[in-house]
Amino acid sequence: MAVGKTTIAATLATGLAAKGKKVHLATTDPAAHLGFVIKESDSIKMSHIDEKKELQDYKEEVLATARKTMSSEELDYVEEDLRSPCTQEIAVFRRFAEIVATVDCDVVAIDTAPTGHTLLLLDSSQSYAKEVERTSGEVPESVRRLLPVLQDPEQTEVVMVTLPENTPVYESMRLQEDLNRAKIAHTWWVINNSMLTSGTTNEVLKARAKSEVTWINKVVELSNDHFAVVEWSPIEVKGSVIESILN
Repeated sequence: MAVGKTTIAATLATGLAAKGKKVHLATTDPAAHLGFVIKESDSIKMSHIDEKKELQDYKEEVLATARKTMSSEELDYVEEDLRSPCTQEIAVFRRFAEIVATVDCDVVAIDTAPTGHTLLLLDSSQSYAKEVERTSGEVPESVRRLLPVLQDPEQTEVVMVTLPENTPVYESMRLQEDLNRAKIAHTWWVINNSMLTSGTTNEVLKARAKSEVTWINKVVELSNDHFAVVEWSPIEVKGSVIESILN
């Protein structure tokens, strides 16, 4: 069974909770798989960021504000502007900023697949603030406070999750370049769903396992030896299984 990135996030949260940390784990996964992997507890709280809902709410908020002062021609321009691909990213980021600003915990973790565009918007607090201000007319205080935190390596860390295959590794390399430009820390890599030590006797899977070596070595190089390998699992990884892995 493949161990998904959501399971990686759940394992991270469980490990932090075991160290006495209060964790809030948010996900943008449309299926909200987190609830199937771990359950909330005194140490772990979870929330789901519905990207489509956040986008719709954000558009309605922007247009409601614009209607108070703008002409019909100006409103047409705003509506066109809100069709930009980055609008959803702004809406989701605003929601994440709200979570960080309001939850009572030691660590906030977000299970997501950040796009290069999002990260380039975060190149500096000024560039992101200008993008938000251009579409909504104001930058929420939660966003203003969060941006410097994201670029502080003492407070924020991105864990890169990839597969031991050529395309996922090259995609992660592009993400790494975006993170470097955005000045966001990313020390650790996780190589997910590895067959290398599975002991498989199937010829096809043995060939796959052999091919993984090249890409694992590549991650070793890219991460400066800061990496972990998660083996392919024949059983569903959740709950007590995650705890056994950590122990």
